[in-house]
Amino acid sequence: MTVRAITIDFWGTLLFDSPASDNRYKTRRMKDFETILAGAGVRVSASALDRAYEASGSYLGRIWARHRDVGVEDHVRAIVGAIDGDLAARLPADLLAALVNAYARPILAVPPTVDDGASKALRTLCGLGYTLAVVSNTMRTPGATLRRLLEQYGLLACFAHTVFSDETGVRKPDPAIFLGALRALGADPARAIHVGDDAILDVEGARAAGMRVVQVTSASTSSVGGRRPDAVVPTLAALPEAIARLDR
Repeated sequence: MTVRAITIDFWGTLLFDSPASDNRYKTRRMKDFETILAGAGVRVSASALDRAYEASGSYLGRIWARHRDVGVEDHVRAIVGAIDGDLAARLPADLLAALVNAYARPILAVPPTVDDGASKALRTLCGLGYTLAVVSNTMRTPGATLRRLLEQYGLLACFAHTVFSDETGVRKPDPAIFLGALRALGADPARAIHVGDDAILDVEGARAAGMRVVQVTSASTSSVGGRRPDAVVPTLAALPEAIARLDR
């Protein structure tokens, strides 16, 4: 066996939601913010919170465009700061914790769908001796919450390590996020494969880190263009066979 480690993307690979999925939780987040802030004696209108949320999105977009990331507390401070800069600078620890919790949890109430073949495929790969890790960018939902989703779906135990961009400060396609995961696994890039759906974030990013790549796509290998992966699978059900071919 020449392959030792397999890193796997979260969004669009293990679980599915639209790119703008975090925004569908905005109403719940901002309603909870309004209640929490009112309890602390800070009255904020729904419209002001809506504008602050959009302003925080611009702030995050500028960071993400540089392939960098920040923790969820910075998301919360950006929203509060767009309402009252002085309040953001002096948020008490208990109030910040309550706001972070309200910001992070909506996805758990209406979770995204999971690849039907994920559980069997991951357990098969683990049984064959491969070490698995998650390597994924986050949007507004933090990695700590995404781990809870993996646990809900019975998938978390399959992974020796999980790497999320809000915790590392680096986003794909920067190769540093892949290399950090491989260091944690004690694996060499030449003996590792990344699995993901995005031609730039996953294929180009993993290749820049010196890894081979399996792309999750309905397209054929010959039709995916210049950013060609080493193999393609339509779903994770086909992943063990694809890994076996690459490992021969």
